[in-house]
This record gives sequence, C-alpha cells and structure tokens, in this order.
Amino acid sequence: MTPPRETVLFEAISTPPQSFTLRGFRVLAGLLILAAAIPAGIFFALGAWPVLPFIGLEVGAALAALLWHARASRRISEMVLLTDAGLSIRHVDHRGRVVRSVLDAYWAKVEWDEAAPRGGRLWIKSRGRTLEIGRHLSAPEKAELAEALRGALARARRPDFDNPQLREFHNAPHKEGLTVNKIVPLK
Repeated sequence: MTPPRETVLFEAISTPPQSFTLRGFRVLAGLLILAAAIPAGIFFALGAWPVLPFIGLEVGAALAALLWHARASRRISEMVLLTDAGLSIRHVDHRGRVVRSVLDAYWAKVEWDEAAPRGGRLWIKSRGRTLEIGRHLSAPEKAELAEALRGALARARRPDFDNPQLREFHNAPHKEGLTVNKIVPLK
C-alpha cells in the first residue's frame, strides 16, 4: 500500500540569473583575445617575445574562470515547499551539495529586512531556528516571495473543513432574523 501523497500548498523554486549564453561567451572570448593581441603585438615588435606565453596563459585563465563561474551558477537552486506535513527548504550550492531543512509550518514566520545590503535579507523563523532564503534574488523578488509565502502560511494555519451537512445547511433558504439552534444528542 502506498502512503498518501502530501498536498502541496506552496512551491517556489529560485535560481540565480543566467544571462550568459554560449554566443555571449564566444563574443567575450573574441574581444578578450583581441584586447590581448594588441599588447602582445607591441611586445613582439619591441623584441620582448618571451612575454607572449604569459599573455596567452592570462587569457586562458580568464576564460576558464568565466566558464567555471557559469557552470557553478547553473547548479545553484533553492526550493521552498509548503505541504500539509510541513515547510521544507532545499538548497543546492555551487558544488551540487544539497542541504534540506524541515520546519513546522504552523510556527513559521517570514521576516524581511529591507535595510540589509544586496536587496535585503529574507528569513524564515520557526521555533528558535532561522533560515535565510532567496540569497540570490533581487529586492522586488524577495518582497514578492515574502508576501506569497506569508499568504500561503496563513492559509495553511486556517484549514477549511468540508462538511456535507453544513454545506446543505448554508445553502438552504432562511428567513431573516431566524436563528437555528439545534441540539442533537450523541449516540
């Protein structure tokens, strides 16, 4: 028998901005090589040809660092998941390491400090534990995430019960000023 699936009440997946395309890398590499070729030509014309391999190593190291950064930033992600079982935060760092934290959704509180540097700081606090979320988001994105998560937590704390008997009672026509109090003994 399979366990019942948890109902997803809120899910937010955030990743750092990925504006660096392969075409952009090729253009940047071409410009970097062109910019390095000018001083290389001057050094060669002056007879200082032993400097040329170092200029080539410098360009290669700069391009390798750009590729490493682009690859590492593609791995970073953060998922905030609110289910009827609780609130879980899953953070994947640039090395692919996963850190998963589970908090009690009933006691969770979202706090956003706009005055902090780099677009403010967004925290989730629950029973003495504090987790920062949305580190790579901009200030408007953090504000939107905070507002949406606060609303989802409020809805999760206020469950709606579906009772068919009450549905029939509320949909039935009533006279104004009439109150219905019915005591039904338990059997």
